[in-house]
Amino acid sequence: MANHKGSEGTVKVGANAVAEIKNYSLTETADTIEDTVMGDTARTYQSSLTSFSGSLEVLWDESDTTGQGALTIGASVTLNVYPEGASSGDTYYTGTAIVTSVAVNGSFDGMVTASISVQGTGSLSKTTVS
Repeated sequence: MANHKGSEGTVKVGANAVAEIKNYSLTETADTIEDTVMGDTARTYQSSLTSFSGSLEVLWDESDTTGQGALTIGASVTLNVYPEGASSGDTYYTGTAIVTSVAVNGSFDGMVTASISVQGTGSLSKTTVS
């Protein structure tokens, strides 16, 4: 069984790596439709539509024009999430996503960060780096 450290991962917008990633999340879900009928003794369901969403927290870097800079409100991007890195043979997730929020945060005793949320549109694919 293979285990991986979070520090091995990366996120890309298309082919461009997003700089200064602190953390990320990627969530896939499937809707269900109830198909219980009279006479059943337990509720039953069918799988329906799937979706995905995600978020990134980064150290804000205004010079990262092709990574962080591409993640602007309303932008439709190809999001590639590499949990184990982007070397040949590594598994990654890819899909089209719409940027739904960007929040820039700062405090007197910390770094300036940005929190970015995306909503997938269409399916999320799991594939291998060639």
